[in-house]
Amino acid sequence: MARRATTALAVALALAAGLTLTALPERSEAVPAPALLSTASWREQLGAPAGTPEQDAAWLAAGTVPGAGGPWEDVVRRSLLDLRSLTAANGAVAAGPAAKWRYAWPRDSAFAAVALSATGHRAEALRVLGFLAGVQHDDGGFEARYLLDGSGTPDGRGRQADGAGWALWALERVVADAPTRAQARAELRPLRGLLEGATRYALAATDGGTALPEPSSDYWERREAELTLGTVAPLLAGLRASAALHPLLGQRSAARRLGAAADTVEELLHERFAPTGYLRYADPGVQTGGVDAAVAFLLPPFAREVPAAPVLAAFDAYQVRALRPAGGLAPGAGWKRDGISWTPEVALVALAAAASGRQAQAARWLDWLAAHRTGWGSLPEKVLADGAPAGPAPLGWTAASVVLAVAALDAPGTAGDAP
Repeated sequence: MARRATTALAVALALAAGLTLTALPERSEAVPAPALLSTASWREQLGAPAGTPEQDAAWLAAGTVPGAGGPWEDVVRRSLLDLRSLTAANGAVAAGPAAKWRYAWPRDSAFAAVALSATGHRAEALRVLGFLAGVQHDDGGFEARYLLDGSGTPDGRGRQADGAGWALWALERVVADAPTRAQARAELRPLRGLLEGATRYALAATDGGTALPEPSSDYWERREAELTLGTVAPLLAGLRASAALHPLLGQRSAARRLGAAADTVEELLHERFAPTGYLRYADPGVQTGGVDAAVAFLLPPFAREVPAAPVLAAFDAYQVRALRPAGGLAPGAGWKRDGISWTPEVALVALAAAASGRQAQAARWLDWLAAHRTGWGSLPEKVLADGAPAGPAPLGWTAASVVLAVAALDAPGTAGDAP
């Protein structure tokens, strides 16, 4: 039955993208997955408070639950409570409860902050941004991940250039949620160092907004010798966010300069990646990556507007070429053929589709995520070829993206479906 459902999904996506099913990966053997954590044990291992049903209900009631009364209300409620438990008092957001995930990634933290803010939990969101400000390097950049007490990194893993972009994107989104402009300014002032430092880093990485950055690790979290879309797109989003924030500080000329820098970087991005069909790598001679989930970073809510047709075609192509046996997605078409679907990428696609007016596409992936949760309702990191949830559960990045995707569908003006 799982295979029949996957085939139906593949056909729908292929028709939408104008592709054939020859692009689909073949079924492959799944690798053994780490044991899932039980609903009781994961909070104990993380040291998070269990929370009584009354406390959970009160916390949810203090904000909003996107999708209330609809098919995804339960998954959103569970995701919000999981984000609450993954977020420490100092603002550190654990990626997941298992040992290898019990660190704070700037990217995951950024998405968590935006999700918490969008649902009315602004104090928690600001604490997450405060944690990022506290661990930020003097040059404005970030390590790939941090210990939850903020004391440093767990190992010698190299830095990732995308962290500054994600921090700026999250900061702008959270500040934009403030009910008044005066409150927005007041909340931005303590985080001015985060803004200025990350902006300085993004400008340095792009030679003042005149060049694309050097190769760096991105969300695939491996060393890269070639420039990836997953590095460029978050930095572009960060420059746009910084340009939007500077007027709150009375710095309109700086905002114009940053907007111009973002325009140039965006032009260079399209110049380099359009000839490849927006594949993972800018170099057309590098064919190992294929189209990957980073193309979603070129759509709202990371971009100002829905992009042109070639980007949307690549977005649709990714959903076909990275399809896996259980019906989810791998990080990219060139990802290893181990049969595993990755929920962060599925949720990311749902978010970008929802924010771009593609309601049916977003709903399809949200339904898939809701159907592949753990027995207690949390979203896992992975789904095996047979449809079983695997890896650590919950996963903060997935939970945050699902909350934001449903919130985007709830937003005014999302009726209908974009092509």
